[in-house]
This record gives sequence, structure tokens and C-alpha cells, in this order.
Amino acid sequence: MTAMTATAGEEQREFAFSERDFERARRMIRARAGIALADSKRDMVYSRLSRRLRALRLASFAAYLDLLDDPHADEWEAFTNALTTNLTSFFREAHHFDTLKALLGATPQRRPLLLWSAAASTGEEPYSMAIAACEAFGTLTPPVRILASDLDTQVLQSAERGIYPLERVERLDRERLRRFFRRGSGPYEGQCRVIDELRALVHFRQLNLLDARWPLRGPYTAIFCRNVMIYFDKPTQRDVLTRLVPLLADDGLLFAGHSESFFHAADLVHSCGRTVYRRA
Repeated sequence: MTAMTATAGEEQREFAFSERDFERARRMIRARAGIALADSKRDMVYSRLSRRLRALRLASFAAYLDLLDDPHADEWEAFTNALTTNLTSFFREAHHFDTLKALLGATPQRRPLLLWSAAASTGEEPYSMAIAACEAFGTLTPPVRILASDLDTQVLQSAERGIYPLERVERLDRERLRRFFRRGSGPYEGQCRVIDELRALVHFRQLNLLDARWPLRGPYTAIFCRNVMIYFDKPTQRDVLTRLVPLLADDGLLFAGHSESFFHAADLVHSCGRTVYRRA
């Protein structure tokens, strides 16, 4: 087989990274996590995976990707974590949390009400859900249980600690900061932590939305599955929705990201607000 010629940009890189390497990595992450990487993500893939080559002291991308030929290889977790994008903030798309508070206030209390953050990342979303529940019920012990799941195990570990740089909460109003966060001191100067009552409401676990089976029962009063579907093609989106929707309570709501729409699945869900859906 004739070797591919490196581009000018590739000649300056620490590791050779051919089109074949990129396509192979792209196929692997799609099969594993459903993530469809665009051609424009080539530099991102190189940057993130080259850290793994250094850590493992490997000389080439081909050697690294060969490790993943074993579907049970330990490296799969690091590979998936490296190519997973985690962008989040407290009360991101604030109107969703107003809708959640109204929903909780209007829902008969089947104790406890179940909520699910299906892409919890570093925890800002599920903790925002917990704050909304506390505000809706006027107590730090509202009748809710929140499942916070993510594909990336590293961000889940960070989320479970509930510790954040102060700049991550600077946009929250003073009352929320006073009530739900504790400022660090000494070695934790410049950081804050969510209060224990919030952490008690949230249970974190690793979950791949593409797994054949989910160990979940429901019914969930609210499912936040935001800014995940944009990485899936339409058939994969439909497959995930087909399994999400039956987990919703009859009056439950599905919250999507601002760039996501499910008009192609009108037989499964229908819009009832800004990127908010009910069962069809």
C-alpha cells in the first residue's frame, strides 16, 4: 500500500496524522458514542488524542488506534472522554428552569418526583435543576430525585464533588449564591461548593445513550437532554428519542438544546414551548 503524503501542516506536527487515521478515529467514536464528527474537527481530534499518545509513550496514531481494536480495552474510556465536548453553565437557557419550576408546582406529588439530566457534564445542569426544585417547593428538601448521567467519567467525578471556581457562578443572583453555595477559604480560596442539601438530591452515574439497554425505569417528570442530539445524525436521534419518550411521565416534559429540533420525530414528541416537548 502506498503511504499517504503528509500535508504541509502535518509535517510540523509532533505525530503524523493521516486522513486514514482521522477517518478511523471518526468511525470509532461514532460506533461507540454516536458522535458524528465533521471534517472540520480534524485538528480537534489530533490535539486531544495526541495527549493520549504522549501519556502512553506511543509513536504513532496508528499504534494508538490499534489499542482500540479490542472493544474491552481500558483505553476506550480515555478515548471517549477525550473526544466528548463538555460545555455547560449554571442555569444555561434560563427559561427552561422557569418552565421546570412551573411544571413541578403543577404536578401532583408522586413522591419522589424523578428528574433526569442526561448530559450532566461537570454538574451545573443537574445542580441548577436541584435549585429550581428547592425554589419551586420552598424547601431545601424538595420531593425530587435527580439522576445525572454522562458518557464522560472524568466530568462526572468533578460534578460529584460540586466544587467550582467563583467565576463559574458570578452570573447567579446574590440570593441564590447565599442560599445554595459556600465560598471556600484557605486552599479552596477562589472556589465555592454547592451545599450538601443540593448534593443529596443528585445521583451521578455513567451512561451511554447508545447502549442497547438503559438501567432506568421512570416515569420522569422532566428529562433534560440538551445539546447532545446535535452530535447525532437523524436516525440516531430517532433511536434515542424512541427510548427516551416512554420514560416520560404522562405529563412530563423533554428539554432540548437551543440548536436542536425534533420535527422529524413528530410521531414521538410535539413542541410545547421553546425547545420543550411533550409525548405525542
